[in-house]
Amino acid sequence: MNSDKLLEMNREQLLQLRADIDAQLEKREVERKNEARAALKKIEEQYGFSLDQLTTNGNTAKKTKGIPKYANPDDPSKTWTGRGRKPQWVIDALDQGKSLDDLLIQ
Repeated sequence: MNSDKLLEMNREQLLQLRADIDAQLEKREVERKNEARAALKKIEEQYGFSLDQLTTNGNTAKKTKGIPKYANPDDPSKTWTGRGRKPQWVIDALDQGKSLDDLLIQ
């Protein structure tokens, strides 16, 4: 479609054209994803590896948050590893004159 035809179209026709273009783009995107999935499936079958196995570089261990080192004396279910931002309960305890040693899990 050339620009002369676009200039002849009214607003409603242009909006409909935009909607048609968006629908067609979405349809093509779905088709491309389906083609990519089919290609990946062939590769998985050929080599015997899933995409997840190939993208983890063999490192399948999950990162852990760390072992809790401190616990809230008022609510032992609230813990902190000592890394990262101090939780509010630690800040409150320190403000009350307690030390981190007082919060250590024994």
